[in-house]
Amino acid sequence: MLSKEPVIRIEADLEAPQLFGKTPYGERRVINIVGGTVSGPRLRGRILPGGADWQIIRADGAADIFAKYTFQIEGGGLVLVTSAGLRHGPPDVIARLAKGEAVPRDQYYFRTCVRFETADPEADWLNRVLMIAVGAREKMQVKLDLFEVL
Repeated sequence: MLSKEPVIRIEADLEAPQLFGKTPYGERRVINIVGGTVSGPRLRGRILPGGADWQIIRADGAADIFAKYTFQIEGGGLVLVTSAGLRHGPPDVIARLAKGEAVPRDQYYFRTCVRFETADPEADWLNRVLMIAVGAREKMQVKLDLFEVL
């Protein structure tokens, strides 16, 4: 069961994808995360530059997503985020997303499982939860609503 409302909202600012082409594992790309915001009823913060989203576009067209990045909460503590999941949808919808067009998130599937790691006492609760993110891809940003697994 998931929380009824998002516990955290992440808006991650992105650079243009680095396209590696087809490797033995699939079409590989890396998207650097350069900033953004984190908000919710229990914390607020900003995403620090230096993280990235490593993706493999599978033979069936689904994006296999693995991201790691850091945010700093308002009190100064650092939180490491690890996220793994999938994004897929009808080919025409995925093509529109690739062009940077605005596509309602109910037209494609974008979910990740999110874990956190921190030494900050105010955010220690994050060390003991799993969250499922429902995502939306925009031209140079990803928006994630995170729901706690209860």
